[in-house]
Amino acid sequence: MSNPSINTSTSSSAPLKPSAAVAAPPKPLREFWGYFSQNRGAVIGLAIVCLMVLMALFADLIAPHSAIDQYREAILVPPFWQDGGSMKFLLGTDPVGRDMLSRLIHGARLSLIIGLVSVSLSMILGVILGLFAGYFRGMVEVAIMRLMDIMLALPSLLLAIAVVAILGPGLMNAMYAIAIVMLPHYTRLTRAAVIGEMEKDYVSASRIAGASKWRIMFNCVLPNCAAPLIVQATLGFSSAILDAAALGFLGLGAQPPTPEWGSMLASALEFIQSAWWVVTFPGLAILISVLAFNLMGDGLRDALDPKLKR
Repeated sequence: MSNPSINTSTSSSAPLKPSAAVAAPPKPLREFWGYFSQNRGAVIGLAIVCLMVLMALFADLIAPHSAIDQYREAILVPPFWQDGGSMKFLLGTDPVGRDMLSRLIHGARLSLIIGLVSVSLSMILGVILGLFAGYFRGMVEVAIMRLMDIMLALPSLLLAIAVVAILGPGLMNAMYAIAIVMLPHYTRLTRAAVIGEMEKDYVSASRIAGASKWRIMFNCVLPNCAAPLIVQATLGFSSAILDAAALGFLGLGAQPPTPEWGSMLASALEFIQSAWWVVTFPGLAILISVLAFNLMGDGLRDALDPKLKR
């Protein structure tokens, strides 16, 4: 017969295995993608934005023709599926014989550059002003926020036109004007986020530990305000593309023969009835790019906002 005491001692001396029910916490990127991918529109917007980035990076290789070369024998050629179209110019040509597809592809590069420069400038300056307003409060906050209120009181396009009229027409000046127009949004958003974070316990602990004001502002508070700023920057791309197209349409942005979607619309207005493609394709490019950034911004908001996660 077997001795039960021996079996009991043997089983009790065996090492305990961790429970399989205790799972490791999800990785941040995997968790972010899990929330982001639940929004199908955001995934579609991300795919379109990635396609635009690839088009911008490899525009010289993808575009079948130069964006500024004129083919005098092929003026206002329709797209290839219409009568009189040619496979040489898949989306037709413009009033001076330039390939529409090549200009649209190079226009994507220009639109992304405008969005990147404008959003970067306005975000950097807006974050600094918002940090000062939310941290120091008092007269500093009053001075900064009243200036932002004055800028918000003016229509955005009118303010951009006024800035370009002062600086002069051109692509770089249009970027500066768009950055100034978007500046109040980043300043107000940063100030609101900083005021909310200043009430947290970790800020009080940092002060007790002897951290300087600059360390608390930039090392403690600012990283915790990054989520809404990232969402606003994504949505700011769409606003920058729209404002750049509006300035180009008015002749205050990129100057011919630069392939910019707004200037392409302006140069084709008189042919809107006789050659529909010279107006439709640039308009669709603006519509699709703005919609893609807006959809992606909605997905980022859903994935980064802890309230929506709950």
